[in-house]
Amino acid sequence: MRPEALFRLRREVCTEAQYADGVASHLPIRDDIHIEVEVAYAEQHSRPGQHVFVYFITLENRGRETVQLLRREWFIYDSHGLVGHVEGEGVVGEQPILEPGQIYRYNSFCPIARPPGSMQGFYTFQNMRGELFRVEIPAFALRLPEAGPRTLN
Repeated sequence: MRPEALFRLRREVCTEAQYADGVASHLPIRDDIHIEVEVAYAEQHSRPGQHVFVYFITLENRGRETVQLLRREWFIYDSHGLVGHVEGEGVVGEQPILEPGQIYRYNSFCPIARPPGSMQGFYTFQNMRGELFRVEIPAFALRLPEAGPRTLN
C-alpha cells in the first residue's frame, strides 16, 4: 500500500474538534524535521498601514520515518505585539508527505500594519502509525528593507 493511502486511512486520528479542545498543544515536539525560512518584503503589494511580506519555507525530513504535514499554526506579531493567530489544515492547500531525506518547499505571505514584526508557530505531523507530533517553526523577522543613504540639503 502506498504511503498516501495509509495516511488517508489514519487521518481521523486528529479532528478539528480535538484541536479545539487543545490536543495539539500536548503533542510531543520533535526536531527531525528541519525548517529554513527566507523572507522578502513585497513593496509592490504594500501600502501605508499594510506591509506585505512573502516567506519561503523549506522543510526537510531528517528523520527515519515517512511523515505527513497535517496542520499549521502561526503567531504573528507587529511592532505593537500579537496581531494574528492563524491555524488550519496543511500549507497552501496541501498536506505533503515527506519520506526520509525528502524536501518540500512552499511560499506564502503575511500582511502586518506596523513593522517590524515576526512570525513563529508549529506544524503538526503524523507518522505512518498515526502518531501525531509537532515541529516548532522558529521565529523569523518581518522587517522593512534598509533605506539607502540619505542626502541632506
